[in-house]
Amino acid sequence: MYFIRLSLALRCYVDILCYYIFNNINYMRKVFFIRTCQHRIETKRRVKGVEYMNDMVFNIPAETYKILSESERHLLEYIVKHIDAIPNMSIVKLSEEASVSTATIVRLMKKIGYDGFTSFKYKIKDHVRQASPDEMNSLDMIEAKINSAIKKNEQEVLNTISMLSMGNIEDAIQKLYHSSKIYIFARGFSEMIAKEMAIKFQLTGKNCEMHNDPNIIKLISKRIKKTEIVIFVSLNGETEELVEACKNLKMRNVSTITLTAGIDSSLAELSEIVLLGYKGTQSFFPDFEVRSRLPLQVLARILLDAYVIRML
Repeated sequence: MYFIRLSLALRCYVDILCYYIFNNINYMRKVFFIRTCQHRIETKRRVKGVEYMNDMVFNIPAETYKILSESERHLLEYIVKHIDAIPNMSIVKLSEEASVSTATIVRLMKKIGYDGFTSFKYKIKDHVRQASPDEMNSLDMIEAKINSAIKKNEQEVLNTISMLSMGNIEDAIQKLYHSSKIYIFARGFSEMIAKEMAIKFQLTGKNCEMHNDPNIIKLISKRIKKTEIVIFVSLNGETEELVEACKNLKMRNVSTITLTAGIDSSLAELSEIVLLGYKGTQSFFPDFEVRSRLPLQVLARILLDAYVIRML
């Protein structure tokens, strides 16, 4: 910290000499302001002893600063004070925030040695990378993980759609349309999808109920009529009470539709119609059974949309 203060003192001393040489009081005030702001930024952004922003960005010769207009000096002050935000600003946004014209921005960039505002932003970004490589590597890793999460969701959606059979969808629509009542059974996180399906079927005028209580599911499955139909929503297709309910329905020749990502699951084997989704292997909550229900959401939406298009 001592050397930082000493460096600032030396800079101020040089600036004072320039003041006497050019006899410009305004110049002295402005430059001292910029140096002070720059020092605050450097101190705030110091990472492992490496300066976040060095003199190269604002090392403006006295002759250059002397010829800047008032609006250009005002803009320069604004940039120094908001240096962290500048790399993410467009020239139009900077113009609005600093209350100057885009032409003023371009002129200032030219005078301080840059081709334009874009090249100035790249210069700042380069200094950030050079000043804190460990921090940038960490940010790059985080960005890579986020991209991986996006890719995972994209794959689940695209693969689920590619696995759908138009024949299965049409069979499911016909069964649902001609049924006197629809029951939807689900447990855990799949319940939210089931509730949405029930509401939307009700909006189309269908008599529809959704159940998530295990005892009620097992009890009702023994009373459902042949003219009615049951939809199971289960990610892995192995939820005990749902499997038991499906067995009861199969013995009584009641039609069943299962939305699942478990291709070899018990529900998939027991159900009359299976709409299969793709479930990725990666989980961001490995210690808990809270895997994404995105494949089931895709299946539910397609089934509901197709039902409305086909039957209403």
